Formats: sequence, C-alpha cells, structure tokens
Amino acid sequence: MIERFINYLISEKGLSKNTVESYLFDLNHFKEFLDFEKIKIINVTEEVLTGYIAYLYNAGYSPRTIMRHVSTLRNFFKFLYNVGELPANPAEILETPKAFKMLPKYLTNEEIEKLLNLPDTSTPTGQRDKAMIELLYATGLRVSELIDLKMNNLNLEERFLITFGKGSKERLVPFSKKAYEFLINYINDGRLKLLKGKKSYFLFLNSRGNKISRQGFWKILKAYGRKIGIEHKLSPHTLRHTFATHLLEHGADLRAVQMMLGHSDISTTQIYTHISNERLKQIYFNFHPRAKKENNGD
Repeated sequence: MIERFINYLISEKGLSKNTVESYLFDLNHFKEFLDFEKIKIINVTEEVLTGYIAYLYNAGYSPRTIMRHVSTLRNFFKFLYNVGELPANPAEILETPKAFKMLPKYLTNEEIEKLLNLPDTSTPTGQRDKAMIELLYATGLRVSELIDLKMNNLNLEERFLITFGKGSKERLVPFSKKAYEFLINYINDGRLKLLKGKKSYFLFLNSRGNKISRQGFWKILKAYGRKIGIEHKLSPHTLRHTFATHLLEHGADLRAVQMMLGHSDISTTQIYTHISNERLKQIYFNFHPRAKKENNGD
C-alpha cells in the first residue's frame, strides 16, 4: 500500500524527490510502529492513529515534526480510501498536535524504585539492563545517546560521561554513585561475558556481543514494564522525563537541567515546570486540611 501511494505521488502528483522521500520516511516510521504493535494497515483505526501521535509526543519529537507526520498520514489514508483499499478513512478527523496538549509521562518515585529492582543482576543481561536503566534515570540521556555510548565516553573515576546530542553537540553529564556501582559490575562481569572473546568499543551489548539496538532496548524495557503494570507509559524517553521531573521537584535549577538534557532552548525544558506545578497541586490538595475538604466536595 505504501509503495502504491509513493508511485501515485511520483507519477500523478509530480512531487519533488525530496518531498516524496519525506513522505516515505514518515510512512516507514509509522509502519515500524504498526509492526511492533502487530497491526496491519488495513486494520488501522482512529484510536491507533491517536496512539501513534501520542507515541511521537512522548518520544520527544517536536510539534513541527509531528504535524508533518499528521499531514503524511492524512494524505496516505485519504488516498487508500479513494482508491478503494479501505472501507473508511481513519485519518479523516485526525487531530493536530496542538489539540493534544499532553504533558510528558513520567514515573513516580515508587514506580521507578520498582523498575530499578527488577533486573536479575546474577545474569549478564540482567547486569546490563540494570546498568542501562540506572544510567538513564541518573542522566536523562536520550535512548540514542545511551546506546551510542562507547567505553572511552566514560570517566568512571570522576563519575561523568561525554555524549553527543542533537547537532552532534558534546556535553558532559554527571551520574550517581549507584549508577557507577552497577556500571562497574556490568563492565567487569556481564559485558565480558556478552563479548565472549570479541572486541567492541560500545558500552552496551546484546546477547551476540554487538551494540544493542534502540528497538532491542525498547522491548526489554516494555517487558519490565509489564511485570509491574506500567507498560502503557514506559519507554526510554519516559526515564528521561522522569529524570528531569524529579530533579525539578527537588529544587534543581532549570538552567542546570537544560544543560544536562542538552536542550538548546530553555523553553523546551520549561515543560517540566508544568509537570512540577501539577505535582505541587496534588500535594497541596492531598495534605492541606482545608484544601482536602475542598477537593472532597465538603
């Protein structure tokens, strides 16, 4: 279906090569999402599309990029409906990102503790999972930054790492003593066992001794999420949101959080202040005597 649509854009619409490649990129990304969720294009509903847009939001895509994806999906499904491939157009009333007004999902202190306690550190893969999750929560790295880490990006003695974010911008990010302890355990034991005599510059490896993939780590995290009932809101980016939210809730400076996240514009970081304000409201209504009565309708 995607190929038929692309041919239509080239032969009948006469779109430029760059525009067609942009459509193809967006649709291949959407197809990866459907494959992971085991959904066929013919079975896509409005709810599936809404879930996909929410997924893009929670994965940290910019509003402009998401709007482009929305436009691609609208045109794609309109075409499939018009040529009789689908009985209805699920994207006909697909909302733009502005209508979502979603705040990033993040984990509570209780949820993050449960998650961190799940990996079995008696196994090489468990040691790796523990180190990866601890490091994500300790640093707020993007998942691409995490899986691209090389051994020489770590300064274990001083407990900081060097990463290259968007635009290949280098930044230094400190990490906690806990993350350090589980990193050392993984490097000295689990990583060597995963290598099985091979050599690799990459820090985090799969069971074949190769660099772990973004999709591979996402599946690992989802599996842990299922065990404690938070699969619906758990992704690598959730841990990045959790890192930022918990720092601000405990009084961290917004500029410092901006630097650690690698945001070029502080307005991007400011979304976490909205989350913290929501948390403050919850605390207020739960613990202030008069507010508790008000919240209970008394």
